[in-house]
Amino acid sequence: MGGGAFGEGLIAHLEPGDLIIDGGNSYFRESIRRHRQLKERGIRFLDCGTSGGLEGARTGPCLMVGGDEEDFRLAEPLFQLLTGDAGGYAHVGPAGAGHFVKMVHNAIEYAILEAIGEGFELLAHGGRSDDGQPLYNFDLAQIAELWCKGSVIRGWLMELLAQALRKDPRLEGLRGIVGGGSTGRWATDEAWDAGVPFITIAISYALRHRSRQTDSFAAKVVAALRNEFGGHDIVPAK
Repeated sequence: MGGGAFGEGLIAHLEPGDLIIDGGNSYFRESIRRHRQLKERGIRFLDCGTSGGLEGARTGPCLMVGGDEEDFRLAEPLFQLLTGDAGGYAHVGPAGAGHFVKMVHNAIEYAILEAIGEGFELLAHGGRSDDGQPLYNFDLAQIAELWCKGSVIRGWLMELLAQALRKDPRLEGLRGIVGGGSTGRWATDEAWDAGVPFITIAISYALRHRSRQTDSFAAKVVAALRNEFGGHDIVPAK
């Protein structure tokens, strides 16, 4: 939905009373602007945050819808059809609200994923004995599966991790480079502006950027400083 004023190529094919549903992870302030712009032309607009991943595409997603109540009611049969028996949809507020809620959803997801990742990294290391050797060689898939059965941290993400570990017990077939869109940054910016301490989520977002660096310059600076003030060892570049 690009374009200077809002995808003029799309608007040229629409008539007053038509309805656009933006089901992507668009910036909620852009959705507010688009709603206002389209309303001036008599075109309806709903912003719909969509969650559920591949499983949601197969069995029904979770839909967070923003926009005018009247427009939501018009489109509600479509949301009912898409979500099926689970009924995972709701009108969460006026224009932009759907994408705002999805932005916060994704920010929470960042932190949960990072916590699971760090916990399993410690399990993979297995603790250290007095002589520096690993104490334990855990079956990571077994633990992930175990934690899906009645534990406080059970859930779909843990089930997916168990599935991934069954395929590759030590995840040796992939690199630890984490992608992602802009929702984490948008949420962090909004939190700072609102005075909300977004500590865990902001760090989780920053760590995604760190994962994409093969050799962090910041880490080089820290290593060099530790060597200068304390004579701590440095690892020479290859």
